[in-house]
Amino acid sequence: MSNAELLPCVEIETADQPTASVIWLHGLGADGNDFSGIVPDLQLPEQLAVRFVFPHAPHMPISCNNGYVMRAWYDILHFDQMSRQADVAGVKASVEMIRALITRENQRGIPSERIILAGFSQGGAIAYTAGTLHPEKLAGIVALSTYLPAPELIQAGLSNQDTPIFAAHGSADPVVGLALGEAAKDKLGELGFTVSWQTWPMQHSVCMPEIQAIGQFVRQRLA
Repeated sequence: MSNAELLPCVEIETADQPTASVIWLHGLGADGNDFSGIVPDLQLPEQLAVRFVFPHAPHMPISCNNGYVMRAWYDILHFDQMSRQADVAGVKASVEMIRALITRENQRGIPSERIILAGFSQGGAIAYTAGTLHPEKLAGIVALSTYLPAPELIQAGLSNQDTPIFAAHGSADPVVGLALGEAAKDKLGELGFTVSWQTWPMQHSVCMPEIQAIGQFVRQRLA
């Protein structure tokens, strides 16, 4: 993928000349603006210069929504609280799009071990997949209210298990059931990843204590 074909992104830099990057992927039907307002709430120290990259997923028809076209990282053929049937080819395509964004950060002077991949819901599913399959260690993966869309890809293509993972979920999530999040956490643990797991009494959303915990993870990984 050439630079001309890179996904459009919202970018926020906390200071001049960033020395680290966070690539944050939105959920189904949202866009890159969805989480851009979260940056101040992470309460990062002033001396930590971070570039936040919030890409917009492509538009595509979503089978489980009667073919309605919306921004998405892959098609969902079927879903309920306990399972997802993802279009695996679409998952692979999005992983390549995110890999291209990581490469651009490398080209801008940010090594992979200074890059965190974050995502919510469907974006978190791609953060999980792209992060665990990346050929170089990343600073971390943040996976919020999400699941593994194609566990067989991760099992077949593991590159490193050194990238630490922060995973969190709402205990009353009616969209992505808590059991899906727990299954992802357990599977990654079996594969040798270190997963920090937290739940919060909420539905399919984020809350301020969770955001503060994410900020702490980002500080720990990038300080």
